[in-house]
Amino acid sequence: MAFRGAAVTLPDGGLLLCSYLLGSIPFGYLIALWRSGRDIRDLGSGNIGATNVLRTQGKGWGLLTLILDAGKGAVPVLVGNAVSASAWVGPACGAAAVVGHCFPLWLRFRGGKGIASGLGAYLLIAPLATALGLALFLLVVAATGWVALGSVLASLGFGTALILLRDRMGVPPEVVWIGCGLALLLVSRHHSNIRRLIRGAEPRVWDKGERAES
Repeated sequence: MAFRGAAVTLPDGGLLLCSYLLGSIPFGYLIALWRSGRDIRDLGSGNIGATNVLRTQGKGWGLLTLILDAGKGAVPVLVGNAVSASAWVGPACGAAAVVGHCFPLWLRFRGGKGIASGLGAYLLIAPLATALGLALFLLVVAATGWVALGSVLASLGFGTALILLRDRMGVPPEVVWIGCGLALLLVSRHHSNIRRLIRGAEPRVWDKGERAES
């Protein structure tokens, strides 16, 4: 697949690999390491994502992590759409970036939950379904303080909206399947949070401390 206006070619498989490697960049881990000299996986909830950075490093750093993680989901979609005529390539590149965040090569595949990266990717692919999922996330977090619960319900809501509204949004079937598969991945990444929610031990977004889970 050729870059427009360039002599360089990159097959779809190469785009997916580059997207995975970009997604593997652990911004939350790097920010915490730079600020405190510590591995964020030993702090708070042990997650490398924006919520744990917010909890352990402060609001500004949490917001920066959110922006960077969302960006590394969005950029592969933009590149994939720009260089490929296939409707599935951009969404698949976004999904590959999310997989990279969840299973980063640089951290021996011990990564984050993928919510921010998924948000960045699918805001460009299916903005209506993503906006509905985001609204559900904000409502749940505002009502309960549980980011994990909001993330799980938002992922399920996004997948449901993608299926029900696919014709209205003009989303190709292969993109719907990629999006639904991604939603299921994001839910599965919260398995430990779901167990803690059942036990009543899940930390709320405003909780702080060296280790928020038992």
